[in-house]
Amino acid sequence: MVTVLIPSVMRELTGGRDRVEVDGSTLRQVVNALEAQHPGTKALIIDSGMIRPEISIAVNGDIISSGLVEPVPADAEVVIVSAISGGGR
Repeated sequence: MVTVLIPSVMRELTGGRDRVEVDGSTLRQVVNALEAQHPGTKALIIDSGMIRPEISIAVNGDIISSGLVEPVPADAEVVIVSAISGGGR
């Protein structure tokens, strides 16, 4: 099982859970499994078949570079990081 750490902006869709366990050996499979358990999450991560530009994803601590085809090892930790806005005047 892969553990997905859920950012606070998405927790309303996961019933407040900050981590969810899913199956998948690629990032696409992990996102699809997350969507199957918690509908609406995929739309916050993916747009037009690609990871949204305001989202970063790390697998076992490394920011991914190959998009949805990124391999995800069994027992991996996947962290979804949404952009932090603000700071402008």
